[in-house]
Order: sequence, then structure tokens, then C-alpha cells
Amino acid sequence: MRRGSILQLVLIGVAAGAIATCVAVFIPWLPTPASRQAGRIDFVYWFTTWISLFIFAVVVAIMVYAMINFRAEPGDWSDGPPVHGNTRIEIIWTIIPAILVTAVAIVSAIVLAENGKAGTNPLVVKVVGEQFAWQFQYPNKKYYPILRLPVNRPVKLEITALDVIHSFWVPEFAQKQDAVPGQTNELVITPDRTGTYDVICTELCGLGHSLMRSSAVVMNAPAYNHWYASTLSAPTPPTTGGGTAVATALFKNNGCSACHTFKPIAGATGTLGPSLDNLKQAAQAAGQPLLAYIKQSIVQPDAVIAKGYQPGVMPGTFGTTMTATEINALVAYLAQNTN
Repeated sequence: MRRGSILQLVLIGVAAGAIATCVAVFIPWLPTPASRQAGRIDFVYWFTTWISLFIFAVVVAIMVYAMINFRAEPGDWSDGPPVHGNTRIEIIWTIIPAILVTAVAIVSAIVLAENGKAGTNPLVVKVVGEQFAWQFQYPNKKYYPILRLPVNRPVKLEITALDVIHSFWVPEFAQKQDAVPGQTNELVITPDRTGTYDVICTELCGLGHSLMRSSAVVMNAPAYNHWYASTLSAPTPPTTGGGTAVATALFKNNGCSACHTFKPIAGATGTLGPSLDNLKQAAQAAGQPLLAYIKQSIVQPDAVIAKGYQPGVMPGTFGTTMTATEINALVAYLAQNTN
């Protein structure tokens, strides 16, 4: 090949590679990693991306060079000369892709193995998905609606579900894991950047799927230790009267806003379940005292089905995921603020 042709190929390849590189690098396709596992996954992503960009530049250079230099003349419908192949070229374009694919496989296997190592003393948190909320159980056996993690400490999440299949995902952690009823799946995370990140369900799990959100809060070690210690000695929420802040948090954090309308709480405009603004009338229609009716509706939601709604939509697990004190606080709050 003449020197001019080689230079032409190189220039076309450089131009194509530069354009593709700008698209890959300057558009923020991925969130900023917030865990060591996410950093390793990003490395694999960019390792394969740079290989792909190089191959793309070579292919485009050859294709454009051929279109410019070997196009048929106008009106020439004759067949091209027969070509029987080139053994040397075929060996080269077989060996090089084999090497590249092997390299990607080795790097991916190493990262997969490293991402599965939780170390000798991980923080173990049980993640429970249900329609349509997340609950997180810590070593103190208490459930919390928000996932709080210490920075730079390995965490092993034991993920399961109570009703249907859900999928746990924090984009900044770059990993997903299904939550399957009757099965526990593990996910190892070592957060390395403090902040608050969305916890999202990525498995279609029912009408409230898009609202099944929570938060993962990554804290420095002293702040996390202070929070964890404070929950161990936290005062018991009141069972009657008062407790507005506690009850409001319980209402929101257990996903009630996603399914019910309740005027005293901003954002509670769900329509999957009946409105909670007329519970007194509903209790009278059911022939029950108000407090007993509300409590039964929380722990045994299919005992009395509101007209126009179907059984089996509201999870019947709040009697186990919420403590008796929390249930009583929520019952009292709803009773005081309904019509």
C-alpha cells in the first residue's frame, strides 16, 4: 500500500475515533460511583469501551477508505474481480479478537470475584421488599425504612421479598439483586463516598412499582455509630395522642403515601387503595370501633374490603415488619386526623 493511502487510512481512523471518543467521554452516561464495587465495574466498562472505540476506528477507516478509493464508476454494473481470501489477514483478524475477548473475560472474572468478597467483619443488613416499600433490618433486629451505611466498611445485604419479586438497585452502587420470596440473595457493597442515594425497585411488582423508592444514606463512621447507638436507646413512640412526627414518618416510610390519599400528609395522593380521609364513616359501615377498625385494616387488610377495591393488593405483613408500638402510634394518628 502506498504511503499516501496509509496516511489517508490513519487520518480517517483518527477522525472516527475522536468523534466516537467524544461521545463516550463527554456525555455522562453513568452516575458517579459511590462504592468500591461500582469503581471496579466502571473500570471494566471503560476497558471494554476503549477496545470498542479502537475497533470502531479501524473498521470505519477501512470502510470509508474503500468507499472513496474503490467505488464503481457511474454506469459500471459489471462484477468485481474474484477474491479468494488472504490467509495471513484471516489469521490476524481471528487471533486479535480472540485475545481481546479473553482479556475482557479475565478482567470481568477478577472484578466479579473481588466484588463478591465481604471480608471477615461485614455489616450484615437484611433487605426486605414488599408492595410497595423497602425495609432494612440491622443486627439489632429492628427494621428501618431507610438504609444507612458507614463509609469504607464492607456491607453484606441479604435480600428477600415478602410477596412478589422485586429488585434492589442503587445506581451509584452499580449493582442490582433480585428480591425473591422464600429466597435470600446476597449483595456486597463497600460505600466509599458519603451522600444520599435513591433505592429503586427495578422489577415490575404491581401498580405501585414506580413509587417503590427509599434512600441509602452513606455516613462517616462517627455519624453512623451515633445514629445506630441512638436507635438502640430511642424513646418509645406514644401509643395515643401526640407522636405526630413519628406517625407521619411511619406513614411515609411504609409506603402508605403510594397507595392512599390522606390530606394531613403532603404527597399522599395514591389511588391504589381507598382514601383515609373518611375512616370514621368506614368504621361505622363495618360496625366496628374506629381504633379497632384502623388497626385491623393495617394488620389484616383483607378482613374488610372497601367497595370498589380488590383483596390481596395491600400487603398483610405490617403486623410483623412494624412493632406493636409503631402500629398503635399510626392508628392513633389516623384516628385523630380522619373524618
